[in-house]
This record gives sequence, structure tokens and C-alpha cells, in this order.
Amino acid sequence: MFVTALSCMALAACAGVPGDRPMVAGAASSFGKTFDFVGWDSYLGGGDSSQYSSLSQIDESNVGQLQVAWSYPTGEGQPYRFNPLIVGTTMYVVAHDDSIVALDAATGREIWRRPNEGWVGGRGMNYWASADGADRRLLFINNGMLRAISADTGEPIASFGSGAGIDLRVGLEGDTSKLRLKTDNPGRIFENLLIISLPAGGSDYAAAPADIHAYDILTGKLAWIFHVVPKKGEFGSDTWPEGQRESYGGVHNWSESTIDKETGIVYIPTGTARYDFFGGNRPGNNLFANSILALDARTGKRIWHFQTVHHDLWDYDIPTAPKLLTIRKGGRQIPVLVQATKQGFVFVLDRRTGKPIWPIEERKVPASDVPGERISPTQPFPTWPKPFARQSFTAADINPHIPEKDREKVLEVLRTHRNEGLFTPPSLRGTITMPGHNGGANWGSSAVDPVSGRFFVVSKQLPVVIKLTADKRAAAVTAMPNSGGDIVPYRAPVDFMMQSNGLSAIGPPWSTITAYDINDGKMLWQVPDGEVTPLVEKGVRNTGSHAPRGGPVVTAGGLMFVATSSDRKLRARDVNTGAVVWEHDLPAASEGVPAIYQVGGRQFVVIAVGGNGVFSSGDGMPKAGPNQYMAFALPQGAQTSGDR
Repeated sequence: MFVTALSCMALAACAGVPGDRPMVAGAASSFGKTFDFVGWDSYLGGGDSSQYSSLSQIDESNVGQLQVAWSYPTGEGQPYRFNPLIVGTTMYVVAHDDSIVALDAATGREIWRRPNEGWVGGRGMNYWASADGADRRLLFINNGMLRAISADTGEPIASFGSGAGIDLRVGLEGDTSKLRLKTDNPGRIFENLLIISLPAGGSDYAAAPADIHAYDILTGKLAWIFHVVPKKGEFGSDTWPEGQRESYGGVHNWSESTIDKETGIVYIPTGTARYDFFGGNRPGNNLFANSILALDARTGKRIWHFQTVHHDLWDYDIPTAPKLLTIRKGGRQIPVLVQATKQGFVFVLDRRTGKPIWPIEERKVPASDVPGERISPTQPFPTWPKPFARQSFTAADINPHIPEKDREKVLEVLRTHRNEGLFTPPSLRGTITMPGHNGGANWGSSAVDPVSGRFFVVSKQLPVVIKLTADKRAAAVTAMPNSGGDIVPYRAPVDFMMQSNGLSAIGPPWSTITAYDINDGKMLWQVPDGEVTPLVEKGVRNTGSHAPRGGPVVTAGGLMFVATSSDRKLRARDVNTGAVVWEHDLPAASEGVPAIYQVGGRQFVVIAVGGNGVFSSGDGMPKAGPNQYMAFALPQGAQTSGDR
């Protein structure tokens, strides 16, 4: 069965409505019976991407005692955002110019280090072990190659491909000699397969399609391929023009993906078709761009898909891993997928079929005035749950903390640019988009509690100005597939509306954390996510951190751990209210997702720390401290709930 966003109105007739009886807090969910929430041996905790730990030694009663247990310096240069893996008593991280490092998870002592030549995927990697545990491997992307090394020694696995790894370009059609495939998405393991989503290999009109590949973990052999830009005759091919089909690119899962062991499905959210802000040369809805793809993990066959944006012109990639829950609705349990987007929407679908749990409407959106553009007249809007992000920017929203001369310039932009709300298309005179493509949700920014059926999402509020300018260079026209007549290439230098004091044009809160009960779709609470240190020093509080990229982790101890950048803090929050119950000053920003694990009966929280953070020059902040991984734990011998 398949579901597209165009069929949502028909499905809405048989979908539920808000207000059904919610699941009892603490009730057991069938989802929790087949997933491991104790360990942290995969990116975001496990293939399910839950960002949830069932460990509860640290709870609200003792979290105030948390202290630094150990730290591991990662060297000068680029700070890391890597989500550590923990297997037994060993932690695996990236450090020291992209070396793979094994640490003692209890002490931070270095066990071994493997240098790499060239860039290594910056957010995570994969661990796999044979049934008898004799063969243990780490798999990661390095310099356009998929590599496998021993988890025990760091030595390359000689039987994997050529021993040096697998060239990710193998399996792509056409001339791939100039492609440089670089992605922070580590992919997902299912049984003996590693499923990797290739990067777009460029940001121009003509870019490599970001096909999805599955590799045999033992040999490296390519097992299956899914074409994200369908070949002629494949399902979805009619949503693309026939001309120069092989030259259309993008549609890339640069972010994250999720494995459902209960159904054998891999859920892969995709990105925008190239070019990001003009699509006159690619009329149609452009499947499978901006879609949740549900594929048979063993074969790569499409089971269903759901498109969240038609003919994207806003770079509204689906940026975060789908979350899996089993909710109670209408007196029955329903396995669902929860997807947060850059637009600030929460899409809730039956993860077996893609059918919406609550109605999703196709609503009319503003028309384009750019010659040759063929915008979709409607876009899908969830009627429930309510959006978690602001979706408009008016004069009343201008940041009160910017200089008056900046305020006047922002007012002028608001007066002269297109600004008709969500999905206002890019234009020649300039368009304000809110949320912009760096707003709303982003990678690692959501978590679930599979026991209570709750969903948590961190959101950035960051408007963007998109102003199209025709690119008249002959080389640009040649590089554009399906060009001619009024179909010419455009460029759109992105303006994030950052003001002279380093703050956004829009006023606070600049980031929030929102909690939902997905059993009934109701928003439980929303709070600002952190602060901005220079403003705190002036007495301005609760603004939300400025453009943070710290992801949340929820625990069975009733806590959420999430770090922020513009105030350099790691916080623990009460999951029931969002209230801060503990915070620690970090020596630098942190933009990753914490890992939660237990060694020797002691629970730890570890996170990568370093640099100033995105959209932050460090103005008004002290110089950032050294790059490092920092692990927190209760003092040895501290009282826990099990002792009381």
C-alpha cells in the first residue's frame, strides 16, 4: 500500500479526531518490548532513533548531585558534534583530526586510536557484532568510502570490500569521477545489512541523485538500490519531467533514518530536489523529494511514502529521524510514526501503512510570480497536533534587543518583500520565509518516551530572506537540466537576517522545547530552550538559546538532557513540566546529542563540547574552552531511588 499527501483528504474521512482517551501514564507499550532502550550502541541510542534511555539511576531526586566524572580532550580545530557509541565498557568517538578512538567508558582512558586520511562522518557511526560475538565491527564513512574496522583493535577488516573499504559511488549511473560524496548521516544497520543514504554530491541544478544503498556487512557487496529520483517507468516517475531525467539531483537523506524491527521497515526522510529555491525546470510534485519513505529493509522495495512538501522551493528538507511509538487511541493500540519538520509541523502516521492518524488537509498557498516557475497550488497541513514553531514574521515580532538602526532596516524589508505567511514562494524582489530552512526542527532535535507515548522537539525560530537573481552565465544555463525559454537558472544567496549585534531580526524566544502526548495529540508544555549569556548579564532571561543545535535525550528517571550553545550549558529538565532541575556551565558550546549509558552499576551522561556554535561569532562570550567529550555521573556512593 502507498499513501501520498495528495490522497490525505480522502483518508481524513476515516481518521480520528482530537480528544480520544489518552494512554495512562506509565502504561506498557508493545513498542518497548522489542527495542533495547538500555544500551547506546548506535547513533541516537539505537536504530529506532528514540533518543530515550530506560536507565533511571539519575532522577529528579538526585540529579542535583551530578558532577563531571571524566573528560577526554579531542584536539584543536573543528569541534565535534559526534554522538558516542558505548558497547560494554568501551566508548567509541571521533577525535584528533577525525581519528576513531576507543575509550574506557568508566574513566575516559584512551584504549586505542585509528587515524584516518580525509573527512569522517561527523555525527555518528555504526556498530555490528556477529551472533557469537567473535566478529565485532565499526562501520563509518570516510572520504567517500564506507569502511569497516575491528571494534577490538581498530584494524581494517580485510574481507570487507577491498580491505580499504567500499566506494559509495559504485552503483550510481553516469560519470561519477568528479563526485565527492560527503555525509554526516551514518546510515542504519538491519540484520546483516547497512543501509546508507548517499549525499547529493553537489548543490547546483545538476547534482547526483542521492540513491539509497544497502551493503552486506560481512563482504561490503551492494545488496539493493532505491532510486530517490524514479527511473522512467518506476513508481513516481510521472512527477518529474521526461527531459534530462538522469541529471536531476538532491532528494537526499542528509539527516537521519529509523529502523523498525517490529515491521522490518526502514523509514527514510528525504530532502529537497535541486535547485533548492527555483524549480521551473522540474515541474511536478517531484517524488520522492521531501517524503517519508517506508522501505522493506531486506529488499529496498517501497511499502508506502508520504510527501510533506510538494515541489519544494524553500529547502524544507525533512531534517530529523522519524520517531516510533505505539499509542492508545479509540480503545486500540496503533503503531505510529511521528515526524517533525522545518515548517514546525508534526505529522503522525500509522507506521504500517502511512495513513494519517488525524486529518491532513491540502490547503491553497501563495502563487509564484517568477517567470517559468510552476509551484504546487496546495501544500499538506496537519490539522492536529498544533505546530510547535512560529510560522510568520511581522513588525510586531521584531527583536527588541537589536539597535534602532537595524530595526528600521528590518521594517523596510518587511514592507518591501513578499511576506504572505508559510509557503510564500521565493521571488525576484525578495521573500521572507518563516520558519526559514534553518528553523523549526533539525537533526537530532526530537525524542520520544515509548512508555507514555510522549514526543519532545527542540525548535529554532530563524527567519530567512530569499531573493532570486538570474544567472546568465552560459555555463550555468548548460548545467541546468530541462532549461530553455523562460526556464533559466537563478541564484539565491541566503540571508538569515542576522543583525549587527549578532542576533536574529525576530524577537525571542529563539528556540523552544515542546512536549506532546501523541495518544491524543495535545501539546503538554512549551518552554524556552536556554538563554544568551550577554543578554542574561543585562537581566534579559528566558529568551531561548540563539540557534542551538543540541538534541534532547529523555530517560526513565523522568529527565530530559539537552545542551545549548549561546549560554554554554547542559541542562536536565523535568519531562512533565519542562522545568530546569539541574544545569552545568560548559567551557564551550555543545551542538550534539548526549549519550546515556551505564558501566559498573553507574549511570553516565556524555556529550561533545567545543567551539562557539552555529550563527555565533562568540561576541560578548569568553573564548571557548578546549574541545572535549565530557561525562557526568553521580558521586561514587550517592544515594539513588533503589537505595530508598
